[in-house]
Amino acid sequence: MSETILADWWRGCVIYQVYPRSYQDTSGDGIGDLRGVIRRLDHIASLGVDAIWLSPFFKSPMADFGYDVSDFCDVDPMFGTLSDFDELVELAHARGLKIIIDQVISHSSDQHSWFRESRSSRDNAKADWYIWADPKPDGTAPNNWLSIFGGPAWEWDTVRRQYYMHNFLASQPDLNFHNPDLQNAILDTVRFWLDRGVDGFRLDTVNFYVHDKHLRDNPPLSKNAEDGNFMGVDAPDTNPYGFQDHLYDKSQPENIVFLQRLRALLNEYEGRTTVGEVGDGRRSLKTVAAYTNGGDKLHMCYTFDMLGGEFSADHFRRSIANFQSVVQDGWVCWAFSNHDVERHVSRWMRDSDDPEHLARFAISMLSSFRGSICLYQGEELGLEEAQIAFEDLTDPYGIRFWPAYKGRDGCRTPMVWEKDAAHAGFSDAPRTWLPVPESHLRQAVDQQDHLSGSLLNHYRQTLAFRKSHTCLVDGPMAFLETNGDVLAFIRGEGHERLLFVFNLGREPVEWTPSSDLQIAEILRMPGFAPGHEGGTVMLEGLDVFCARLV
Repeated sequence: MSETILADWWRGCVIYQVYPRSYQDTSGDGIGDLRGVIRRLDHIASLGVDAIWLSPFFKSPMADFGYDVSDFCDVDPMFGTLSDFDELVELAHARGLKIIIDQVISHSSDQHSWFRESRSSRDNAKADWYIWADPKPDGTAPNNWLSIFGGPAWEWDTVRRQYYMHNFLASQPDLNFHNPDLQNAILDTVRFWLDRGVDGFRLDTVNFYVHDKHLRDNPPLSKNAEDGNFMGVDAPDTNPYGFQDHLYDKSQPENIVFLQRLRALLNEYEGRTTVGEVGDGRRSLKTVAAYTNGGDKLHMCYTFDMLGGEFSADHFRRSIANFQSVVQDGWVCWAFSNHDVERHVSRWMRDSDDPEHLARFAISMLSSFRGSICLYQGEELGLEEAQIAFEDLTDPYGIRFWPAYKGRDGCRTPMVWEKDAAHAGFSDAPRTWLPVPESHLRQAVDQQDHLSGSLLNHYRQTLAFRKSHTCLVDGPMAFLETNGDVLAFIRGEGHERLLFVFNLGREPVEWTPSSDLQIAEILRMPGFAPGHEGGTVMLEGLDVFCARLV
């Protein structure tokens, strides 16, 4: 393998996200841990993915389940030890799997030693490591910025007699990236994990690092028709956060300088990568372009375009075409599900749908897109969103906005490994941190693993199909004219060009390619066998056609 290919392994890769709390418990406390991930490495490797993204496992009081870090350079005891992490990296690498870890560096826990020192006075060494501001003359918050988790983005501190900023929970104070000493300290924590052999970082809320120094008020979100409706893009439409145009509390130009420093650090190590989470409403694509162009910032980003409820050919065509036109020399990572959104089978399913068939169709479509792709644990089993009773909720976001928004617990329930085992083989504890839904039991790994026609094996076959065609890893993508809810495009150029046609509708359709497209060979994507006669493609509802072009 050439050095160039090694360095760019992330282009077109398949990432599998593990939410450690819910993957496998080996300690008997009802919470998943790192040794549980080790125990299930063979399952992950069997899927044919390239990398594992581990959601946070750092020391934390767990107010936001690890996204409130109290020590950026240690493992929380509930997940294990640094030795467990080192073993996980070693064993994953032995199976050809890369390890990507979450870097939650826009904020910390209020239990972090940095914040404890910062809040102790206005003149200590770390006094300016967080975002502090005096109240207005009437005692109210410095400006109108809102927290995504509800209420103002400011919390009063009685010791400093100032407000501090928090984009999320009040116990998650935002770090001040205008301070070079803070930036240096953050980069030191990144180097700590690079030295332990991690292959990359998923950067949580990467456009939230830098705020407007002048603390200017955000204006209301424009209601102009040409601007579109962006309510609910970065937060549920039940959340007043969506009423503002977030010009000043995130996505500031100074963020570029820090990302360049971060990239320079990663360039000291071979074959490392970054994938940034960008939530910036209508400006998301411009932000992604700014963060990924030039080869000196992030390697790739993802947005929330495909994590919502819209399921149509126009939507996917528009999302990809807009990305390709705006982000010309950057790279994208597409995903349909993750730990923050309702599982995609539930989001997109209609009453008449077979959820398993919808899941087969979705992974076939995702695997054909240009970009890297990310799968979320359990989607390979076809898991739907779990219904969680209010008394079982743990997510502060869901508790705050119940009942209109039920939070993120429904997509975070434990993996189901064995249908007839206690807690489906996830844990032998009397009680697990979230209940295992009874409706998930029939989809357990042991019910699908050796069943050739199972959804689990469909995932394996589909990812193998993707890897067997080099044009699907990094080849260009060009859309074709279609009618109705049909999505058609060509992947690749030169000696390998593949035609893909997807019917996102539920009724049969016919589609005839233009006369300049000559089919050399029909390629059966796993699980689909549409008709083709006289140059016309005949598709059932949620059907897929693939062919090699002359």
